[in-house]
Amino acid sequence: MKRAAALLAVLLLAAACTSSPPPPEPAPAPTTVAPPPASAQKGRTYFGAHWDWNRYQQFEPYLRKLAGSSTYYELSWCDIEKTQGSPDFSALDDIAAKSRALGIRLDLKIRIGVCWATGGTAQHTRGEAGKTESAMPKDLAAYQGFVTTLVKRYRPLGVTRYAIENEVNAQQYWTGTPQDYETLVRAAAQAIHGADPAAQVVDSGISSVAMGMGIADRLVEAGQPAQAVAAYDAYFARRIGTRGKQIPRVNDADDLQAALAHPVNQRNLAFLAVTGKLLTDKVVQVRQLHFYEHPDGVAPLLDLLEATTPAGVPISAWEVGRFDKSADPDPAVVADEMTRVTGALAAAGVVDVVWLPLAFNPGNRAGAEVRAGLLSPEGQERPAGVALAGLASAGRGAVASPVNQDGLAGVAFSGNGTRIVAWSDGASVPVGLPAKNLDSGAAVTEVGQDPVLVETDQPLDKALDSLSK
Repeated sequence: MKRAAALLAVLLLAAACTSSPPPPEPAPAPTTVAPPPASAQKGRTYFGAHWDWNRYQQFEPYLRKLAGSSTYYELSWCDIEKTQGSPDFSALDDIAAKSRALGIRLDLKIRIGVCWATGGTAQHTRGEAGKTESAMPKDLAAYQGFVTTLVKRYRPLGVTRYAIENEVNAQQYWTGTPQDYETLVRAAAQAIHGADPAAQVVDSGISSVAMGMGIADRLVEAGQPAQAVAAYDAYFARRIGTRGKQIPRVNDADDLQAALAHPVNQRNLAFLAVTGKLLTDKVVQVRQLHFYEHPDGVAPLLDLLEATTPAGVPISAWEVGRFDKSADPDPAVVADEMTRVTGALAAAGVVDVVWLPLAFNPGNRAGAEVRAGLLSPEGQERPAGVALAGLASAGRGAVASPVNQDGLAGVAFSGNGTRIVAWSDGASVPVGLPAKNLDSGAAVTEVGQDPVLVETDQPLDKALDSLSK
C-alpha cells in the first residue's frame, strides 16, 4: 500500500504529553465465580456473539449455548472515572463476573472518551448511552495508570486481551491523527504488559468499510486495476451508494481511483497503514477484524489479511455481522449468509468469530434492522441463532480446516469425530453421509445453497472422501 504509506507520512504529527501520578487503585473485584473458559488454541475457532447487557436476562438461556466462546465489552475511561480520582468499576465488575459464570471469555475495548482527562467538548454523541469520540489524554502517565489499574483488576477474572480504542479510522470514534494513535497504543501496551506480562494487546479493529478500501488500494498498487474493480464491487455489493461519493459505483479504474481519493477513504488507508505498522513492530499481538459485508466480500478480505498480517499473528473477528439498508432481512437468508461468512472465516484460521448484534434493538436510531440479529428482540431464537449455536457446538474443542472439493465449500471440525458444515455455490451435490440442515435440523440427502451439518465418527480424511457421492 504505497499510497497509504505516503499518506500516513503526511498525516503523522507528534503527540505531546505531561506527567502526573496515576489514579488510586480500587480494591480488586471479587473472584468467587465460575472458572473462565479455556484460552484459544491454535487451529481452533470459537463462535460467539456481542449483546446488550441491559437485556442479559432475556439472552442468558441462549448465551449458555455459546460457552467456551468470547465476547467483548467497550468501556470508557471518562465513563468509569467521571470525577478525577474517583473511578467506579461496579458495572464492569458485574459484567466480568457474569461473563465468567457463563463460561464466555471477556475481552475489553479500552476507550478514553472526551472529559476532564482530555479537555475539550465532544463533537459526536451516539446512542442511548451517549457514547462520544475519544481524544488524546492530556496526561499520558495518568492514562497508563488507569490502564494498569484496569488490567490488575480484571486479570483474576480471566481477562487477557485488551483492544485500544475502536475503529480509529472513523472520526466519530477518534479525533486524533495516526501518529497520536500509535503513541497511545505504545503507551497502553507498556502499561498492559507491566500489569500482566501474559496479556495481549489488540488493535482498534479497522472498520469493515475501510478494509474494503484497503483491498481495492492494494490491488491498484499491485498493477491489477481490473481485479481491484471486481473486488470493490463484490465487497461493497450492499454499500454502493449508501454514503454518497465515499462508496460510489465504479465502472473502471479511473472511477475507483477517484473513490480512493475521497478524504474519508484517505483517512481510512492511513489508519490501516499505522495498524499494520503496530502489528509488524509487535506492539500489537492480535489483529482485530470487523466485517459486515456480503458473503462475496470474504474471499478478497482473506487475500488482504494473508498479504498484510505478519506470520504468527492471530486474527480475531470481534465484530462480524450483516449490514443491509435495503429491506427487512429474510430469516432464512440471514441464517445461510451468517453460516457462510462465519464458516469461511473459521476455515481460514480466524480464532474467534463474534456476531453482532445478538439481537436487534427496535429502539436504535436507524429505526430498522440494518444489522441482522440472531435472536428476536425478546430473545427468541431465529434460524441464524440456531445455526450459530450449531457452529459453536461443532467447533467446540475441535480443529477447523477448509472444505473445498467436489463443488462443495465450507469448514470441517475434527477432534472427537468429524463435523462438517458445507454448502454448494453451484448445482446441488448428493452427500454420502447423514446430513441435516444446520438451522432447521431437517434431514437432507444433497447439499445446495443452504448449509448442512454432517456428523460422523470417521476421521477427517475419510469423512471428506465420503462426503459426496
